[in-house]
Amino acid sequence: MNINTYHYKILLLGILFGFLLTSCNSVNYRFSNEKYLRMNALNTQALKMYEGIHDTVFVRLKNNEGQFLLDMKYATAENFLKTPVYDCSECYLRMKTIRNLIEANNEFLQLGYRIKLFDCYRPLDIQKKMWQIMPNADYVADPQKGSIHNRGGAVDLTLVDLNGVELDMGTPFDHFGPEAAHAYKKLPKKVRANRALLKEIMLRHNFKSFKSEWWHYNVFESNKDPLANFKWICN
Repeated sequence: MNINTYHYKILLLGILFGFLLTSCNSVNYRFSNEKYLRMNALNTQALKMYEGIHDTVFVRLKNNEGQFLLDMKYATAENFLKTPVYDCSECYLRMKTIRNLIEANNEFLQLGYRIKLFDCYRPLDIQKKMWQIMPNADYVADPQKGSIHNRGGAVDLTLVDLNGVELDMGTPFDHFGPEAAHAYKKLPKKVRANRALLKEIMLRHNFKSFKSEWWHYNVFESNKDPLANFKWICN
């Protein structure tokens, strides 16, 4: 084989490799774009379905509405209490909270992400149960005062990509060390960017952050809603 033939074959291999790489990226892009369009359509359908429902009504949020992911930690032992306190895994919120959440999720979808929920509305009896297990106001709101969760206006959440893989937020959900605070700076640049993205878009859609927990957001003025003890039926 002379040197020119060798170089020619190397050149052809390089062109072929580049073509395959481009094709793969194109397929992945189309896959992501199709998935985004499908989820975006579900978001739009969910908003239409909820038209006419009063802001204060409790509504069940399901996995397939707006393509949220539900991972209700307090229906499992995977939480700081180390025991389940819900009888089953459900997410209920007041209608105004859901509307704002869907709109925030739609903006995340445009960037290739979606919301994963860890906790939603929490009946007051469950708050009392949590207080019995952990009677410490640093970790659990005193049921005498209640929390925004008991009012249907609070959500615990994170972001995942369109394949359901969680973005790195630096700590797990329910980590009560200083590292979970929004103001904590000793984190990798990517983690700080992920938290900033979550906060920026949630604030833009009528939510308020909770300074010591990167995952906790309250819908604006939800503290004015009454405490509730509505309980869902487990199937």
